[in-house]
Amino acid sequence: MGDGINDSPSLTNADVGISVDTAVDIAKETSDVILLEKDLNVLLDGALEGRRTFSNLLKYIKMAVSFNFGEVLSVLIASILLPFLPITPIQLLVQSLLYDLGQLSLPFDNVDNEYLEKPRKWDLKSLLHFMLFMGPTSSIFDLMVFASLWFGFNLRLPDAALFQTIWFSYGVVSNLIGLHIIRTAKTPFIKSNAAKPVYITSILLSIIALIVPFTIFGKWIGLVNFSPIYLIVIIGFPILYCFIASIVKKLYIKRYGEWI
Repeated sequence: MGDGINDSPSLTNADVGISVDTAVDIAKETSDVILLEKDLNVLLDGALEGRRTFSNLLKYIKMAVSFNFGEVLSVLIASILLPFLPITPIQLLVQSLLYDLGQLSLPFDNVDNEYLEKPRKWDLKSLLHFMLFMGPTSSIFDLMVFASLWFGFNLRLPDAALFQTIWFSYGVVSNLIGLHIIRTAKTPFIKSNAAKPVYITSILLSIIALIVPFTIFGKWIGLVNFSPIYLIVIIGFPILYCFIASIVKKLYIKRYGEWI
């Protein structure tokens, strides 16, 4: 930090040179940051905002890689075992679009105070560990849904469209609920609450996922109307996922000592 001519060499060589708007021209020109207010709390606010932004960025990336890995794994296994595709390409794209819209609310999300206490670094191994932990967890629930529709509700080849519809709606609701599990190392809804935009988009998009099959657009992409009985699968399994994923989260934190 400096504001005079003699400070210029240090400001140039520093990783981050900081000056003030009343400093001499050479000091301002060689600085990376110029404070418009004579208050060092500006630097503190900037550091906290940077850590908050980095945290929300990691949330999005870890959710994307784990959910996508789990879904690809589920589709591959189901395509081998089932006599039809569990979901068509256009349905998969629309499904992905819906829960991606939900994840776009994460830049506005709250960050736990514990996460802001120290700076974090980008760690590719951590991302890989997370994907291999949470991806198969979501995939197991997908396969449980397939099994319940195949054996429990006896949906076979003539009912392929209904099978695909249930998994379409379930996939969106499950991922949006899973978002709240992954966004914090704490117990969601109790010890850590998301920001209002995250809650609102999660609820709205879940409702949309339930309504789409009854619309003209839903018919256009091959979805069909379904009976309220299937809400047991669409809503029941995601709630069960919350409890199991919370246990998996504790095991992950115990093993690797970190979450996001």
